[in-house]
Amino acid sequence: MGTPFRSRDDGIDLFVRLTPKAALDRIEDVETMADGRSHLKARVRAVPENGAANLALERLVAKALGVPASAVSVIAGGTARLKTLRVAGEPTALAKAVEALSK
Repeated sequence: MGTPFRSRDDGIDLFVRLTPKAALDRIEDVETMADGRSHLKARVRAVPENGAANLALERLVAKALGVPASAVSVIAGGTARLKTLRVAGEPTALAKAVEALSK
């Protein structure tokens, strides 16, 4: 199974498939697509209007990884289900935190 992130000098880029309007805010498991790319599956209660679902996702990921909400931002896929989030911090620690979530 591939990893749903790419390390950077100042953090990681996390690949997420977001389902809005869910019953609960939660991070599920890692899913690998047919083309071999992996992403973390996440659900939020927020609706996909005016950036509400993206904001809820940023907060959910920040809490799950133990980083401030300001350290997480959607950098690609703002209006799509597949998103890239930039998470600022120490890359090795963040990678371990993501791997712990996906078990």
